[in-house]
Amino acid sequence: MDDTARINRVIATVRDMNRCWTQSWDEQAFGRYIHPDAVAISPITPGRLEGRESYVAGWRGFVEAANIHEWNETDHRVRFFCRGTCAVVTYFFMIRFTMSGQEIAMRGRDMFTLVKQGGRWLVVADQFSPEPGPV
Repeated sequence: MDDTARINRVIATVRDMNRCWTQSWDEQAFGRYIHPDAVAISPITPGRLEGRESYVAGWRGFVEAANIHEWNETDHRVRFFCRGTCAVVTYFFMIRFTMSGQEIAMRGRDMFTLVKQGGRWLVVADQFSPEPGPV
C-alpha cells in the first residue's frame, strides 16, 4: 500500500501549523491544529505544557518575545500507528530570531505525535530540542 498521499497530508499539517507561528502569529489558526489534551516538552520550559490552552500560551510567549527572521524544516519522516489513526513525525529545523536584542540561530529536531479525529490531523504531543553539537 502506497502511503505517499497520507504522509504528505501529515507533513502539510505540521508545516501549516508551523507557519501560524513562524510567519506571523495567528493564535486562532494555530489552536485549530492542537488537540485539547495535547502535551509539549520544551528545552526552555520547566515541566511540560498540558492542554491546548497551555500549549498555545507557550508558543504565544515565544512569538511575543522573539522576532523570527528565518525558519526551515527538512528531512521529514512519518510513521503511522494504531491502524493509521496516529502518526509520529520527526524532522530537523533551523530557526534564526532576535530576542532581547540578541540574534540567535539554532538547529534542532522536532518530534510530533498526531491523532486523526473528525477527518483532521491534530497535534497531541510535541518534543523538540537543539541539535547536539560535536562531542
